[in-house]
Amino acid sequence: MSDIIPPKPMDGYPTPKYAWTLLAFLTIAYISSFLDRYILGLLIDPIKASTGASDTQMGLLSSAFTWIYALAALPLGFLVDRANRTKLVAIGVALWSAATIWTGTAKSFVTLFMARASVGIGEAVLSPAAFSMIGDSFPKERRGLPIAVYSMALVIGAAVANLLSSVILKWAKTVGEVSLPIVGEIETWQFIFIVVGVPGFIIAAVFLFLREPPRIESSPREGASFGDAFVWIRQNAAAFFTFVPIFMCMVAIAYGQFFNAAMFSRTWGWDTSNYALFNGLSILAISPLTYVLAGRYSDKRVSAGDVTAPLRLAIIGLFVMIPTAAIAPLMPAGWMAFGVFCVTTVGIGLVSATGVNALLAIVPGDVRGVVVAIYYFFISFVGGALSPPLIGWLNDAFFAGEGLRYAMMIYPLIFGAPVMLLSFFTMRFYREALNRTALARA
Repeated sequence: MSDIIPPKPMDGYPTPKYAWTLLAFLTIAYISSFLDRYILGLLIDPIKASTGASDTQMGLLSSAFTWIYALAALPLGFLVDRANRTKLVAIGVALWSAATIWTGTAKSFVTLFMARASVGIGEAVLSPAAFSMIGDSFPKERRGLPIAVYSMALVIGAAVANLLSSVILKWAKTVGEVSLPIVGEIETWQFIFIVVGVPGFIIAAVFLFLREPPRIESSPREGASFGDAFVWIRQNAAAFFTFVPIFMCMVAIAYGQFFNAAMFSRTWGWDTSNYALFNGLSILAISPLTYVLAGRYSDKRVSAGDVTAPLRLAIIGLFVMIPTAAIAPLMPAGWMAFGVFCVTTVGIGLVSATGVNALLAIVPGDVRGVVVAIYYFFISFVGGALSPPLIGWLNDAFFAGEGLRYAMMIYPLIFGAPVMLLSFFTMRFYREALNRTALARA
C-alpha cells in the first residue's frame, strides 16, 4: 500500500476530498478513544463487586486516565508543532489500544489504576495533532463544521459504548464468565475492555499510510521554542483564563455522567443494560444534529464577519447544561430525569462543537499544538480529573454511600455557578485577543 498523499490546490490547502478523508479517520480515532474512556462508567458496579472498590476509588480510577492525559499533553503538543503528526497519531492509537486490553486483563484495583493511567499517555497526542491538521486542511471560514464533526466523536463514542455495553451485559447474564485463549477465564466487564481495545490497532495502521497536510498555519518560526506558547498565554491571560473555564465546566459535566448508570440503578431501579441502551439511542438522536447545526451556523456567521459566533454558542450551551445537570438527579421518576439529561446533552454539544474553533481564531499557528495541549490540560485536569472523585467523595462522606443522586446534583453547581458568572466578562476579553491576533497577522 502506498502513502495517501494530500494533493494541494492553488491556495495551499489540501483538496476538500483529502481534507474530509483525513477528518473522517481522525474522527474514527477520536470515537475509539472516547469509547475506551467512557465505557468504564457503565461498568462501575461489576468492577466494584470484583475489586471491592468504593465510589471514591472508582472516581479515582476514572481520573487516573485524566491525570496522565493532561500531563502528557504538554510535551506531546510541542512534538505536534514539529514532528510528523499522522505518525504521532498512529503511535498514540496503538498505545491506548494496548492499555485498554491491559485493563481487561487486570485482576486488582492497583493494576486497573495503572492500566487506565497508561490509556492517557496514548490518547494525549490525538486532539492536539488533530486540531493542528484540521487548521492546515480547512480555511477558517470553513473550519467550524469540520471541528464540530471531529468533536462529535465524543458523543458518538459514548453512544457506541452504551449500545455495545447493553448488548454484552444482556448476553453476560446467560453465560457468566468468558474464557479466552492465553488470558483464560475472565469476567464479562474485562471481556468488554478487550473487545473495545482490539480495533484500535487497525486504526493505528491506517495512520501509518496517511500523510499529514502541509503546514500552512502551523509551521514553527525559526528559533521558536516551547516557551513561546506560554508567552502568548501571558499576553492574552484575561482572554485565555476566562475562556477556558467554560470548557472545563463542560468536561466536568460530561465526565460527571460517569456515575449516571449507577445513579439510575440505585435511585430508580433501572437495569444498567437498559439504561445503556436508552442512553446510547438518545445520544445518537440528539447529539449529531446539535453538533452539525452548531458547526454550520458557526461557519455561516464567521463567513459573514461575526468571528465571535463560536464563543457565543458555547456560552449559550453553558447556560443550558449547568441548570439541567443539577435539576435532573432530583426528578421523582427515572424517565423524567432522563428527559432533563437529554437537554443537558444539547448544552454539552453546543459547548463542545464550538470551543476549539473559537480558540483557533485567536491562537497563532506556530504555537497551536502547545496551546491546544495546554487548553486540554486545563479542561482535562480540572474538569475531567476532579468531577468523578468529587462525586464519589461527596456520596461516601456526606451521604454514607446512599445519596448518589444528591452528590450528582451538587457537583454541577460547584463547577458551574462561578463559571456562569465569569462568562459575562469572557466576550470582552475575547474580542481584545481577536484584535491583537488580527494586528499580528496584518
